Amino acid sequence: MPRLKPLAALGLLALFGYQYSLAEDRQLSSELGPLNVHTVAEGLANPWAVAFLPGGQGFLVSERPGALRRVSAEGEVSQPLRGVPKVFAVGQGGLLDVVLSPDFAEDRLVYLSYAEQGDGAAGTAVGRGKLSADATALEGFEVIFRQQPKLSSGTHFGSRLVFDRDGHLFIALGDNNNRPTAQDLDKLQGKLVRIFPDGRIPEDNPFVSRGGAREEIWSYGHRNQQGAALNPWSGRLWTHEHGPRGGDEINVPEAGKNYGWPLATHGINYSMLAIPEAKGKTVAGTEPPHHVWEKSPAISGMAFYDAERFPAWQHNLFIGALSGQALIRLQLDGDKIVHEERLLQSLNARVRDVRQGPDGYIYVLTDAPKGQLLRLGLTSE
Repeated sequence: MPRLKPLAALGLLALFGYQYSLAEDRQLSSELGPLNVHTVAEGLANPWAVAFLPGGQGFLVSERPGALRRVSAEGEVSQPLRGVPKVFAVGQGGLLDVVLSPDFAEDRLVYLSYAEQGDGAAGTAVGRGKLSADATALEGFEVIFRQQPKLSSGTHFGSRLVFDRDGHLFIALGDNNNRPTAQDLDKLQGKLVRIFPDGRIPEDNPFVSRGGAREEIWSYGHRNQQGAALNPWSGRLWTHEHGPRGGDEINVPEAGKNYGWPLATHGINYSMLAIPEAKGKTVAGTEPPHHVWEKSPAISGMAFYDAERFPAWQHNLFIGALSGQALIRLQLDGDKIVHEERLLQSLNARVRDVRQGPDGYIYVLTDAPKGQLLRLGLTSE
């Protein structure tokens, strides 16, 4: 059989459901030197999260409308994987986070968070399935967590998934746009949840055996958490959440503590009126944010950088911005944020997710009907 010319080969890939990037690398300016932006894949339908398969086998990318796809290292995008649950793809809802089990090499388990339809309303659910040997399906998918009650009509689902060093699974949730529920301990809206990977509840959770409280809760008083990452130096979980009009914030949640929403906030309603329940920027009995933006960049995704490939990025925290259309670089001194730089602004793209890859590069997803997976590196190092 004669060898196909490159364009003919790409045509066949498109015919079988693959998309291949022909975009050239771009070089953008940054405070730490020229920033090289490489397009790994494009044509993704509102991609929400990316996970790295081991051994150079590529990536898993969730698309908010409901598909989970494998992207090869060469940028080929697969057909949707089979065995993915049906999602509530309305408004902000759909297929959300994707993470691999800490023991993926042995168990091949993939964890998904997604919006799930209930009786008249929706909520966030989390489940897991085994990635098939040929990486075309999730086998034996089971739900391990459901946000109760279901109160969302299409907004504020959260959510990010993070495993800690002790094997717990943290689930960062939204308030379903029902503000007061973030303070209600009998509901899972506006909460950070801590469970075991199979859905069991740890006995040392702060509200275990407390009457009228959900035992899954780790912390409460959150609005809409779309970023979470484990600090590689302290081992502590950091989260961030959307404020209303103003007041996006980073928190370092501690067991049993109240992070204020909607009693304490730096923001106002989108109508320009005050939040009805708000009593000020700080309120006794609640925790102030670790860091706050008075003007909301609409943050999503979070990744600490501790790789050796780009020393200038070490001890930095990267966060995506949606309406701000940027990748935010925060320079850290210990836990203190001492400097901010905004990258990728010339791309005019909403940044939905950001992760540090096993190769030491930074990977970001752009949120668009034809979104991209990008790889970033400093060309001066």
